[in-house]
Amino acid sequence: MKDTTIPDPEDRKKIMFYDSPERHARLKIRCQHDGINQSQFLRMVVTGYIEGDNNIVEFVHMCKEKYGLQGKNRRSKSLKLQHAGQKLTQDMALKSDEIENIFDILENEI
Repeated sequence: MKDTTIPDPEDRKKIMFYDSPERHARLKIRCQHDGINQSQFLRMVVTGYIEGDNNIVEFVHMCKEKYGLQGKNRRSKSLKLQHAGQKLTQDMALKSDEIENIFDILENEI
């Protein structure tokens, strides 16, 4: 079965980072347990992050706090902006493709 999550070769970028051998092995085992490969897992997480999935957004916020990756005021402001954006989206009842169109229009005007 073809993996539909893989972008076309002429339209993709390689994302790479380093981690410990132990964490790499644990990731491989977890992915095998879930019946996915590492690339599929990472693409799912990146998609959730980009699309503002609440679970991932909250997890990232918790990690920033836990590891001191951002100041408390900046974290608070960022979270408030995210919640305001979600509320605005709900109030306007916009779908993701409509939001994408708005971003395209704004990008063309800049």
